[in-house]
Amino acid sequence: MKERFYKYIQQLQEEITAALEKVDGSATFKEDIWDRPGGGGGRTRVIENGAVFEKGGVNISAVHGVLPDTMQKAFNVGDVDFFACGLSLVIHPNNPMVPTVHANWRYFEMYDKQGVKVGSWFGGGQDLTPYYLFEEDAIHFHTVCKSACDKHHPDFYSKYKKVCDEYFWNSHREEARGVGGLFFDHLQETSEMTMDNWCDFVREVGDSFLKSYIPIVERRKDMSFTEENRTWQEIRRGRYVEFNLVHDKGTLFGLKTNGRIESILMSLPPRVQWVYDHHPEIDSEEEKLLEVLRKPVDWV
Repeated sequence: MKERFYKYIQQLQEEITAALEKVDGSATFKEDIWDRPGGGGGRTRVIENGAVFEKGGVNISAVHGVLPDTMQKAFNVGDVDFFACGLSLVIHPNNPMVPTVHANWRYFEMYDKQGVKVGSWFGGGQDLTPYYLFEEDAIHFHTVCKSACDKHHPDFYSKYKKVCDEYFWNSHREEARGVGGLFFDHLQETSEMTMDNWCDFVREVGDSFLKSYIPIVERRKDMSFTEENRTWQEIRRGRYVEFNLVHDKGTLFGLKTNGRIESILMSLPPRVQWVYDHHPEIDSEEEKLLEVLRKPVDWV
């Protein structure tokens, strides 16, 4: 399974970076191959200062070794070894009318000291963070997510959409990071779903990513915007940074376990503002976004 899924994310990285370069039409991804001292490594690809994308990363990794103490406690296990591979991406566009997007798909295994596998699971998802709310974009994104889920189980979309809404929640602000999508973790074998079934499901979601995001970028990338729109985008990016550094489990785990700092913080946007006690004008497009972020919406 681990070889099969790692081969898949290598292929998916190629497809996603090629598609994003085509949309941008100017910038290309810079590749950075790195090794992990404890075992394994990864292939980071970053795009910067493009015609459409201000900054973005599409990273894959496959790491292995002794499970760190912090993870042993989190998983309630003893001294075991592990393997983990995944693809993680964050894209920050220039135009405030184009939403930021985040996605990741991953696979994890644990082994006892005799090398026998004692646990495995999949995780991942994709979510959209707009700065100006175009309802048709949110509907499109969620429709693609639902279509991918429905091919595998009628309850998956509603279940993992709800988990996403709950996870990407800035509790210190009492608002969502964005308009959600899908989020799932610890997908383990059950009487209904084998690991092969879960692999097929996660691949279905991964394959749906470009269908969910590229049409939105194409629709918004050439829209006009003002300096005020840009300021609002940078203020909202601040909320994105707050979530990643205060709440996001993956970021916090990486920082606490001496992970590769450049890959961990790849998700942070290049230009951000924190304006003291900022409130948008009443009945403005900016306030419209905040109203939606305060209570999750059923988009489809």
